[in-house]
Amino acid sequence: ENDNNKAWIVFAVSDTGIGMTPEQQQKLFAAFSQADVSTTRKYGGTGLGLAIVKHILQHHDARLEIQSRPGEGSRFACRFPPSRLLG
Repeated sequence: ENDNNKAWIVFAVSDTGIGMTPEQQQKLFAAFSQADVSTTRKYGGTGLGLAIVKHILQHHDARLEIQSRPGEGSRFACRFPPSRLLG
């Protein structure tokens, strides 16, 4: 994809799950935080996974983005500058 005259290689995953509100999305990348405590009770987890992924991607000049709507699902995208992947 091109964004402001800069090329990116994009890997994306989407689902048709429960989705998230904007407020839940803001908490998503914080360590030890999850979008909804009821999800933690039902499925477990510590809330570290996405915080770690975002930190690793930032070291590679990449971005982790989310698009989500309640009841419609979510889309997570990792954007890499081609120079980081192609040498």
